[in-house]
Amino acid sequence: MKSTIDTNKNVALYLQVKGILVKRIQEKVWKPNTLIPTEQELMQEFDVSRTTLRQAISMLVQDGLLEKKQGRGTIVKPQSLIGSSLGKLKGLAEEVTEKGLTPNSKLLRADFKNDLYHETSMLELVEGTEILVIERIRFADEVPIAIERSCWPAHIGKVLEKSDLNSAKFYEVLEENDIFLKRAKEKISAINATIYEADLLGIRGGEALLEMTRLSFGFDDKPIEFTVTKYRSDKYHYDIELTR
Repeated sequence: MKSTIDTNKNVALYLQVKGILVKRIQEKVWKPNTLIPTEQELMQEFDVSRTTLRQAISMLVQDGLLEKKQGRGTIVKPQSLIGSSLGKLKGLAEEVTEKGLTPNSKLLRADFKNDLYHETSMLELVEGTEILVIERIRFADEVPIAIERSCWPAHIGKVLEKSDLNSAKFYEVLEENDIFLKRAKEKISAINATIYEADLLGIRGGEALLEMTRLSFGFDDKPIEFTVTKYRSDKYHYDIELTR
């Protein structure tokens, strides 16, 4: 039985194939350390060329979802760390999904505040302006990997608060409402978990965390997101590709 590939869809065939393969890994149809079907089998299933199939598989190898084994074939690579590549603006849910895991969140609190000087300043708003503050625990396959505190101007916050903040993928919600991110600045620091943070993440107090501060801008170059995310260092890493 062939999987449906829409040749009339305005999405490249290799991206459609990639999406289906990611879903199979995420849903554990293909389990870690097992061989995926052969190229010939997948070409017949999707009714695509070898070139198209290899493009899709190569992307998944680059993303760390698949691994080519000499003399064996291509296997599903076990995922112990969630990773992000510097230079690509993604939400954590996107990163988790690309690793074949299931993202989820638990809302801790969501409030409109008008007394947060630093956050208001970062968003280039007048002191005393109301902003929405959302705090969540982020999960990958039910394992807590990060604590996220995001701040949004009130007009953005009013869009986000209409969604279920336990499951909402903020960037997708914004794009559905014609609000698009253009770029972001990030700063990464090493910190130690407080007792409160450790309890939320299921680790010991004082353990190392990666703190990522992100300031995102819209296409008008005005800030629309100020987020501080604290990641478990045993579950998350950054990949940096350097050239000379």
